[in-house]
Amino acid sequence: MATIFLLTLSNVFMTFAWYGHLKYLHDKPLWIVVPIAWGIAFFEYCLMVPANRIGYAHYSGYQLKIMQEVITLVVFVAFAWLVLGEKLRWNYAVSLLFILLAVIFAFAFGQPAAA
Repeated sequence: MATIFLLTLSNVFMTFAWYGHLKYLHDKPLWIVVPIAWGIAFFEYCLMVPANRIGYAHYSGYQLKIMQEVITLVVFVAFAWLVLGEKLRWNYAVSLLFILLAVIFAFAFGQPAAA
């Protein structure tokens, strides 16, 4: 559970680092935006590294990566809706459903190999 919490929080930081400037700093030059984004991303790394360390005791590297990508998409959907004001179109929803099926395949069939 700590892994999922840390991954989620780290993805909130990363989403703001990668996409927040589209809403809040769109009128600033890149030489200003990039260091700000790096500063935000620093906190993402401070959470992502412990999340993966903790999680690797229970999940394979593949499972951690798949989990992280799904969390990234969930966080981004909320961000796009709440911050960017973009609606989730049907084709994006279907795409997310296919990714959910990938997660089911990754976690449902057997235990990960011991590290």
